[in-house]
Amino acid sequence: MTTVAFHPEHTRTRRSLTPAARLWVALGVCLLAVVAFMTINASGSLDFVLPFRGRKVAAMVLVGWATGVATVAFQTVTNNRLLTPSILGLDALYAFIQTALIFLLGVSFVSTIGPYAMFGIIVALMLASAMMLTGLLFGRKGRSVYLVVLAGLVLGSILRSFSSLISRVLDPTSYLVLQGNLFASFNAVNPELIGVGAVIVAGASWWLWRQRNALDVLTLGREAAVSLGVPYQRTVRAVLLVATLLVCVSTALVGPITFLGLIVAAVAYQVAGTGKHAFTMPMAGLLGVGVIVAGQAILEQVFGLGTVLSVIIEFAGGIAFIWLVIRKVARS
Repeated sequence: MTTVAFHPEHTRTRRSLTPAARLWVALGVCLLAVVAFMTINASGSLDFVLPFRGRKVAAMVLVGWATGVATVAFQTVTNNRLLTPSILGLDALYAFIQTALIFLLGVSFVSTIGPYAMFGIIVALMLASAMMLTGLLFGRKGRSVYLVVLAGLVLGSILRSFSSLISRVLDPTSYLVLQGNLFASFNAVNPELIGVGAVIVAGASWWLWRQRNALDVLTLGREAAVSLGVPYQRTVRAVLLVATLLVCVSTALVGPITFLGLIVAAVAYQVAGTGKHAFTMPMAGLLGVGVIVAGQAILEQVFGLGTVLSVIIEFAGGIAFIWLVIRKVARS
């Protein structure tokens, strides 16, 4: 009688879910979170409650998906899983734009300019800044991604200093309006901008999806990508700009959430079960949606909106960032 050895690792391999199945599970969890957010304590007139919550859900889906997908693509082209598009100083630029507009034009002008014009101004200025930094990266041969990191940090520090200086001379009413704009909030999203944001996010996501095979090759390194026929500089620059556009749109919609992308991308690499971007990008997007929707539901139903979700995410993201840095240093 032949004895067959039992190997636990073989059993785990057979029982583990495929990457596609894991995506379906993540999608199911997101749908459950959305249903819970829409229905928990939905008392009163449902004709008012459901559309009101639906607008917030739409904004949360856009921001979570855009941030997750953009971060994975950004980390691939920069070859560093500690970086996010926010490292380019986009959050500080957003705060500076809001501060400068209120200081130069006044609260009345900012409130009467219209949501589309304000949205376009913010996205255009943030994207122009990112284009200058990517030009710094690829302007001459030998530019390093660390130069972009340094430039982003310096730019962010300068802009924060200017924003702080300007905010000190604002009158109390303008200062309160400014502080309300600087914290990410899904309760103050303009419903007129959701449709515009959805079109931009859908188009950018579709473009990144078409680049998924090229992104897989880019993970092998520059030399390998060039030898396999990938136009390295053109592809990397285009991916950086599209990823930055996604973050600009999400920031212009609700405000800055710096560490959300870092959290969901780090978890997506572990949960997806593969390094292929056909799975890691949508997994990060779904995780971003789940984190925001579930977090906002807990914040509203348990803590009674005692704070804003971005504060909690920033706290958790800061801890996650320190842990990732320590783990990377320990491995090196």
